[in-house]
Amino acid sequence: MAIEVKLPNLGDGVDDGDVLEVLVKEGDTIAKDQGILEIETGKATMQVPSSAAGKVIKVHVAAGQKVSVGTLVLTLEGAGAPAAAPAAAPAAPAAAPPPKPAPVAEAPKPAAAPAPAPPKVAPAPVQPLRPAAPAPVPVAAEPALEAAVVTENLTEAEVAAGPAVRRFAREVGVDLARVTGTGPGGRITRDDVLAVVRQAAQAATSPAKPAAASTSAPAAAAPAAPAAAPADRDNWGPIRVEKMTKIRKTIAAKMHESWSSVPRVTNFDDADITELERIRQSSKDDYARKGIKLTSMPFVIKAVAMALKQHPAINAAIDPSGESIIYKQYVNIGIAVDTERGLVVPSLRGMDALSIPEIARSLATLADNVRDNNFSMADLQGSTFTISNLGAVGGTYSTPIVNTPEVAILLLGRSRKKPVVIDDEIQIRMMMPLSLSYDHRLVDGATAARFLNDVMGYLKTPSRLLLAP
Repeated sequence: MAIEVKLPNLGDGVDDGDVLEVLVKEGDTIAKDQGILEIETGKATMQVPSSAAGKVIKVHVAAGQKVSVGTLVLTLEGAGAPAAAPAAAPAAPAAAPPPKPAPVAEAPKPAAAPAPAPPKVAPAPVQPLRPAAPAPVPVAAEPALEAAVVTENLTEAEVAAGPAVRRFAREVGVDLARVTGTGPGGRITRDDVLAVVRQAAQAATSPAKPAAASTSAPAAAAPAAPAAAPADRDNWGPIRVEKMTKIRKTIAAKMHESWSSVPRVTNFDDADITELERIRQSSKDDYARKGIKLTSMPFVIKAVAMALKQHPAINAAIDPSGESIIYKQYVNIGIAVDTERGLVVPSLRGMDALSIPEIARSLATLADNVRDNNFSMADLQGSTFTISNLGAVGGTYSTPIVNTPEVAILLLGRSRKKPVVIDDEIQIRMMMPLSLSYDHRLVDGATAARFLNDVMGYLKTPSRLLLAP
């Protein structure tokens, strides 16, 4: 019996996505929960698992297609279907006998004999297809060359490719930075990697002379190049145009919504993390032996979580109706992460109840998920406050956009040593720039200042974080 596999619920507020790659093909036997699609929604790129096991009879979607929740993706042959499948095979020979009785029944009609004649004319239309076949070859070669020029300076981590494709490329020894993507937005698919493998195999076995002949063949199509030139230039020079990804569209819409609806104010300050840095340096080797890179971020997350418990107005949201305030009784910290596809904000849950080592382990898992693009929609939802680390790329202060419906966001700058006056003496201290943006509809300036002071107090005396219940 045939089993229909449809696109499942993708999460709250996500109704559709763009298919980046179909991970299975007709004839494949798949297991339940095996990845069958890689799709891009407005929040993340993810693999869609199969809801059933069986043999793929029909694939109903293709790369580049927009699909909605409930869309038919695959038709599978279930466990009971193989019994019916053999019966279908004899059905073809069964169709052969009808022509035999047909002449008997239609004996008086000689007109039946000319009927087979038209099929003989069918080869005529086939002839134009033969000379037309070489035409797509040079046409396809031109965009491929352009794409290669665009991506030649990218590293393997920067190219657009899903986790399954990256694993496959590693297995066959292909550098993704040298692969031209044919998927949406230049995304690299499994077929692109296979094409590189085949080309390498052909290059190793083909003589140089045929290669020269093949290059002369597309030369006939060279006149087609000027037609594409206008798309590569504007009035001042060369340009490159690419389709905006679904994630980038969502980021743009979200930023515009926040900017136009939230009266944002930003407070700036510096946290003294001299003692915190001393503790981190003395402990990082112990964490490294357990495979965890200890940064200052776990300390900041813990400090923010504890301060949020003391300032509920910052761990809150304004009801969409504008008539009430929703105070969150839990603390989930969103961590803004810059990826090759755009900004994503996975949520770390229950940070107020975790210790520094537990938070560090959660961050290590988060880093692995970001690297492998291994997110579910649930991982990107439910945060009550967001932290963004600009210092990772060398920045200091900024005015971050509030991640609505949250009412505040903290941006960390690059820590550096600065001269600070303490007890009328100049001392060199390690200082971390902080930028706190908040929704002034709910958060007053004094409330924001007190919250930021508490965060800085925890960072200045990290023993309070280490001994926190």
